Amino acid sequence: MAGHDMLDGWQPAPLGALALMFVVTGVPHFLPSWRRDFVAMFSANVLAARRGLTLAGKPVTPLLARTALQVLFVAAAVAAAV
Repeated sequence: MAGHDMLDGWQPAPLGALALMFVVTGVPHFLPSWRRDFVAMFSANVLAARRGLTLAGKPVTPLLARTALQVLFVAAAVAAAV
């Protein structure tokens, strides 16, 4: 990463990615206007997936795939912690 060796290897890379993910998803907890946006986005994503809507002519990600992605993120967190 830009000439730095700190994220080389299988365990440091997911640690860095998870740290960034936690920062990005954690900030809305402390900014009320962002918190409302994140709650609204979650509901909108579920609704879009259930109704089979499209974005730019492509179908939105189905709920099963979204759930699998969340399981993958949790598994990455566990793998990075071990």
